[in-house]
Amino acid sequence: MRSFVSFLGGAVTVGLVVALLAAGGVIDNDNDTSSPSAAAPSPPTANSGSDDNGGDQGSAPSDISELYKRVSPGVVFIQAGQSATGSGFVIDKEGHIVTNDHVVEEASQFQVVIGGDPQPIPAKLMGKDPSSDLAVLKVDPSDVKGGLTPLELGDSTKLEPGDQAIAIGSPFGLEGTVTTGIISSLGRTIDSPNGYPIADAVQTDAAINPGNSGGPLLDGNGRVIGVNSQIRSGSGANSGVGFAVPVSTVKFVVPLIKNGGKVERAYLGVRNGTPPDRSGAIVDSVVPNGPAAQGGLRPGDKITSIDGKAVKSSEDVSAAVTARKPGEQAKVEVVRSGQRRTLTVQLGTRPERPPGG
Repeated sequence: MRSFVSFLGGAVTVGLVVALLAAGGVIDNDNDTSSPSAAAPSPPTANSGSDDNGGDQGSAPSDISELYKRVSPGVVFIQAGQSATGSGFVIDKEGHIVTNDHVVEEASQFQVVIGGDPQPIPAKLMGKDPSSDLAVLKVDPSDVKGGLTPLELGDSTKLEPGDQAIAIGSPFGLEGTVTTGIISSLGRTIDSPNGYPIADAVQTDAAINPGNSGGPLLDGNGRVIGVNSQIRSGSGANSGVGFAVPVSTVKFVVPLIKNGGKVERAYLGVRNGTPPDRSGAIVDSVVPNGPAAQGGLRPGDKITSIDGKAVKSSEDVSAAVTARKPGEQAKVEVVRSGQRRTLTVQLGTRPERPPGG
């Protein structure tokens, strides 16, 4: 599993965020090589949380078991390589399956179990995006007995803390496990497998554990609102603090990668931090010859706005740049030695990994 900083590498320590890669135990490097638990589907189990449903996305049905019966045929158990396992979900009748990049990153062969049929079928990796921790597999629809059940994608931008959250996946290899809770918070930032931040992650207290990675986080109506990805834990097991990649990111990334394409993101080329008063983002370092350096940014500058939108934290900088395209110009307002100035930066294309990272 990976920590909040390095994502999937090394042992788990108290307070670190770890990725939910596989069946049981703390993993070393990028894949869980421990033996998965029994692969036979287990009956749904409910880890009850609050039933508060403050928003439309969290509106709760009268019966979780009915939701489970309706949605679970679209949830997938994934065997990646010889021993790594995870979860995923069907998104269309063509056989595309969304999961986490860290579930599939080291494997070249994949078997999946879909719906109530215990017989594994082969799947092909169509594309992946480490920067969002998303990947897409594909099965031949004719291999799926009973047909495919795509899950409906919801709207993570309409969520509110307290809304109901439901996770279905294969923790510790136990397929078909359902747990419930609430949306604990929104707008969290987590690390991706290649070290870049994933913005607007959804925090939940629904029990998610190793093996839930790539499975759906659902609202009370069974719509996908996120892809379960990481937990904050001192042991590698659930501690009530889990994180999902928001479905808004899924809607942006998946159409680009499901047929082998890539996601190109804008790049500023700075490392920055947030001051205690959240009055901007302090530039700690500037990548030599990068877009920021060429645009005149210097270490020690405080970024206060980008394109006229106020910046209060380093997360705001990431969000502002992510919303732009490579090659576009950005107006970056900074405070330097007490003087306010506006710099014009032509954004570059983000490299696969952070420089020096």
